[in-house]
Amino acid sequence: MERRFVFEELPRNAEELRALPEFAMSDPFMTAALTVAVLCRYEEDPAAAVEMLNALKGPRPLSNYEIQFLRDRLAGKGYKPYSFFEGATPANNYSPARPYTLIVRDDPYSYQNQGYARLQLQSHGADNPRPITLRQKGEQWLLWEQMLLSDIRTPAKDDPWA
Repeated sequence: MERRFVFEELPRNAEELRALPEFAMSDPFMTAALTVAVLCRYEEDPAAAVEMLNALKGPRPLSNYEIQFLRDRLAGKGYKPYSFFEGATPANNYSPARPYTLIVRDDPYSYQNQGYARLQLQSHGADNPRPITLRQKGEQWLLWEQMLLSDIRTPAKDDPWA
């Protein structure tokens, strides 16, 4: 199954995040989509992005290791989360089409562990989809682990061979 999410604007802070209908996080697809939207904010305002990620993680905030991981993976590469939106390609420097549209998919192995969902998102700069794991707490699905920030193809503006 796949779900399509459309955002007119991406959240800039926790207040805007909480105002989005997807913040109900009543299914894992919603939380996965919000995670990508929040990661887009990191380069411009790391503190706001961390605060929003903590809102998505519920009672288990980001560890110091996870915060350092974000800093390492997104330093000078803020285009990575944008690469998951439709229309973003290396040729256009990962500038997505507006409104921001994102597809989240499950697969036959997504629900192998009770209370967890491992979903897939396709970066338009990578050959294989990237996983994100959500954990159920009551009626909500919270961010547990994301593996979305591996390197992708270099945007044209940074590629000396383009």
